[in-house]
Amino acid sequence: MSMNSFGHLFRVTTWGESHGPALGAVVDGCPPNVALDEGMIQTWLDKRKPGQNKFTTQRQEADQVEILSGVFEGKTTGTPIQLLIRNTDQRSKDYGDISEKFRPGHADITYYQKYGNRDYRGGGRSSARETAARVAAGGVARAVLRELLPGLSITGYMVQMGPHLIDRTRMDMSQIDQNPFWTPDATTAAIWEDYLSALRKSGSSVGAVIEVVASGVPAGLGAPVYAKLDTDVAAAMMSINAVKGVEIGAGMGAATLTGEENADEIMMGPDGPVYSSNHAGGILGGISTGQEVVCRFAVKPTSSILTPRKTITKSGEETEIITKGRHDPCVGIRAVPVGEAMMACVILDHLLLHRGQIGENQGKIG
Repeated sequence: MSMNSFGHLFRVTTWGESHGPALGAVVDGCPPNVALDEGMIQTWLDKRKPGQNKFTTQRQEADQVEILSGVFEGKTTGTPIQLLIRNTDQRSKDYGDISEKFRPGHADITYYQKYGNRDYRGGGRSSARETAARVAAGGVARAVLRELLPGLSITGYMVQMGPHLIDRTRMDMSQIDQNPFWTPDATTAAIWEDYLSALRKSGSSVGAVIEVVASGVPAGLGAPVYAKLDTDVAAAMMSINAVKGVEIGAGMGAATLTGEENADEIMMGPDGPVYSSNHAGGILGGISTGQEVVCRFAVKPTSSILTPRKTITKSGEETEIITKGRHDPCVGIRAVPVGEAMMACVILDHLLLHRGQIGENQGKIG
């Protein structure tokens, strides 16, 4: 299987399956002499790990990361960093009943059509379990960014679950870590709790929308054609399991605006250009403006549900399927730290590309 890597200079290759002995990532292109240890990466993995509350899968994985190479005496060496996360709570027997059936809405059928084989144990390589490796790699990226861009912050949060949106007038970023949905709207979090509890008890699932904001991104990252910053951000988010839509800034909403409404007017501030608004999501012509980079992505409902669904077997027979096991009723919850990790990897990758080609910004204003 090819195409398991992403990034240009900061390049990440993930490996492993949902029910294999382990999974992980190889991070290549990390600058040397960056402070890094397992605890710095574990902080982010702990946000993503399963079984933390009743609204996520009850699979109990510590997601303990091990650094096997690329770090010596607490600092990166500039060589490939090998990250290992062992699987310890697989229950492959839960999937025995579906070994010959394809789950509707899942990658089972396309995986089999393409490769001619299928790891039915939790989806194998197509499982969202793979995202643990991305979060670990994102932890490495954050460690580098902490030294190269100390003013950078990356924050993800849920803004919609099913038909229920947050009220942006109530947004309080201090609330994100205070509820199981990573949302800045405490009132909506209470509504979601009742809504998702009912869905979970019925054996169903629901989708969500996640917003990821990178603050402190300098102007000049990206390129105008094939290495647009927004292209790579969108591709990174779209590569996350179950993501079916991505937008930058105003996104699809920009189609409803007039030119006057959409244009982010430019003024001169004490430290350089400032903008009246941020419909562009911090990116113009593929290049960062210095504003917040704002991205949203939509996550579909978990396809493994207890409601009987019509499907076919590998031999082409029509049948029904019920997917047992331990699954997230809203996989969007644990997608929040994954989106943050992908943003960190993309920002660092483009920062290294920029430093390699340009060094410091060439166009001085004022």
